[in-house]
Parts: sequence; C-alpha cells; structure tokens
Amino acid sequence: MPYMSILFDESTLRKLDRLALVASQVRAGAIKGERRSTKRGTSIEFADYRNYTRGDDLRRVDWNVYARLERPFVKLLEEEEDLAVHVLVDASRSMDYGGLVDGADDDEAERHKFRHAQHLAAALGYIALAAGDRLTVNILQGAQTTAQFGPARGRGFTLRLLSFLQTQTPTGTTELDAALRHYALIAKRPGLAFLISDLFAPAGFHDGLAQLQGRGYEVSVLHVLAPEELDPPLAGDLRLIDVETSTPQDITLDGGLRDLYRQRVQQWRDEIDAYCRKRRINYVPVTTDVAWDELVLYQLRKRGLIK
Repeated sequence: MPYMSILFDESTLRKLDRLALVASQVRAGAIKGERRSTKRGTSIEFADYRNYTRGDDLRRVDWNVYARLERPFVKLLEEEEDLAVHVLVDASRSMDYGGLVDGADDDEAERHKFRHAQHLAAALGYIALAAGDRLTVNILQGAQTTAQFGPARGRGFTLRLLSFLQTQTPTGTTELDAALRHYALIAKRPGLAFLISDLFAPAGFHDGLAQLQGRGYEVSVLHVLAPEELDPPLAGDLRLIDVETSTPQDITLDGGLRDLYRQRVQQWRDEIDAYCRKRRINYVPVTTDVAWDELVLYQLRKRGLIK
C-alpha cells in the first residue's frame, strides 16, 4: 500500500498558492537581502540575475543577455530574492507507525507518521515551487541522504515532487546527527531547512542541527509523533520490541508507570523546545491526529514560518 496515493485537490492548491515561506534570519550566501514581500513580479526595480531553470516563466528571460551570452538568465526584481529551501525527511523505520494498516479509513491512515511527513513535505515543497524558490527535498536514512529531489524551481515540478515522495518508504535506521552533518557539508546553497522527524535518535541530533546553522541555514524542526506515542493504550506484562534494532524489553505497565512515561515524554519535548529556543531554531511539535493542512495553513502561519 503506497504511503501517499492522492494528489492535492484544487481547493487545497488554491490555499497553498497564496502562501510563501518566511526567511526571518538573513544568512550570508543564502539570501541576497531581506525578502520584503511575498509577491512575485510586482516590482519594476531590477535586483539581479539567476540562471534559467526549467519551469520558469519565459516572459522573465532577458533575451538581450541571451543574445550576447547564448545562455538564458531570468531577471530578479527587488522583491524576489532567490531563496533556497531544503526539506529533510526522516525515513527510518520508527516513522513507519500509526494508523496506516490494511482496512484503515482515511482519517486513521492520516495518523501514520511517515504519511503525515510526506504530506508536510509535499505542502512545504509546493509552496516553495509556486513562489519561485529553489527547492531540494532529501530523504534521510542511515548516516546520509539516500534520495534527492531537485534542485527545482517552478510549479511545473509539482507532479514530479509528489511522485518522488510517493515512492519513498521508511526502513532501517537513521543516524540523524551524522545524516544532518553530512547534508550540511554536501549541500551547495544554504537557506531555509525544514527537518521532519520523530527525533528518535539514540546518538542525538544536536550537533547536526548546529552544523546546519554553522553553514548558514535557518532551521525549523517539525517533530512528528503519533498520539499513541504520547499516551500508549497498553497495560499489563509486555515485551516491547525496538522496530529499528529489534532489541526486546520486558516491562509491566500499570497506571503509575504510564503516568511516569507521559511525564518523561513531555519533559523530552520541553528539553528539545528549550534547546531550539536557545539556538534560534524553530521547533514545532506535531501530533498526527492534527490534520497536516491545519498545521500548514494555520499553525505554521501563526508561528511566522509561512505567510
């Protein structure tokens, strides 16, 4: 069963079309200046050129430059600084959890963590493409990226983006720290970086986030958990199996231990939030019982990540 087998409907696309990703921190080498407006093509003041990319509006090509250099360049106006957007999706096996089971209805299926991550990545990617930003989407598995979409620019790449995400499946482990450090070293254009992950990383992830920031990225973390991971509907004598390492753990789960578990999970999330605040990283706790479009259209806008 595919993890994402539907495209956005026309109503959803119209809503996403009106949005733009916000760069609140100007990073050297990533953005030429403050993005003063989310509108494209309304200013008549020339700012710069960039290389033509498939999907760009041909009306924006400077044909005089093309005649001289025999290479197409697109004019950037004052309000159109070229923003690089990086979406990093954790595809470890721990993301293969939630409502995606045979016979599950649509609402239950949407609670699957990786399906939720796919939709979030698709929505952020579409917003970037529609706004003319330079989009790259990477799948994180093991100690590096295992699949990449882009760099791409323009709405013409929407179907390719959705097809790319649909073919991905969560498997194995992700050494999140190592994968983030690897990406920070190989990626050529710093900009906005959105990490979508459950952050189940025994070796941590703090150094990887710091490495991204050190390379000039403005980082946002979308921390995806299923409701059952916050409050497990379990009781009695149990043997729990780690889905990534197959390590067993025998426990007896009663009301007191469940309360302690809930407290520990909340403490963990609070510690991540405090770390991110200190580092000026945008931290967004996500539970899959909240629809992905509500998260994008309302919560991310409220936090100032989208407008």
